[in-house]
Amino acid sequence: MKLEITLPERPGLLHAVPILNLFTLLLFFLLLGPSLVMQSGVAVEMAPSRFQMQRYEDTLVVTLGPGEPLPRIHFGRDPVTMGQLAARLDELHSRGASAKAIVLLQSDMGTPVGVEREATELILGKGFRLAIVGKSAAKTKVTVPKTAP
Repeated sequence: MKLEITLPERPGLLHAVPILNLFTLLLFFLLLGPSLVMQSGVAVEMAPSRFQMQRYEDTLVVTLGPGEPLPRIHFGRDPVTMGQLAARLDELHSRGASAKAIVLLQSDMGTPVGVEREATELILGKGFRLAIVGKSAAKTKVTVPKTAP
């Protein structure tokens, strides 16, 4: 004797589950996508600034931080010395990158001023445009000293 199903087949929600999974994945990618963008990757405690910077297309990131006995210097994610930074900037300048690129200088608050000045002069001396990046003043309270009349 052959057995037959007497109830009608109603898959209903079974066909909708893969579509719901797809939309859920798309939603997660759209919501979490901006947080997954590659950043410089070197953590520094920057000084607050009241000014907002525009977005630049071709940027090179140089990060300065305190260190012993020499301060930490990073070109993008790569740790470098001041001499290696000069060599890399020379290489980029010879390829014509200095005409369109801007160097973003992130400096930790614990970085000696002399090192920051040396890096600034090096970058400007190689013909690059320079922007010094700070932390948003909206997140921190910035005290502006009053000038005497």
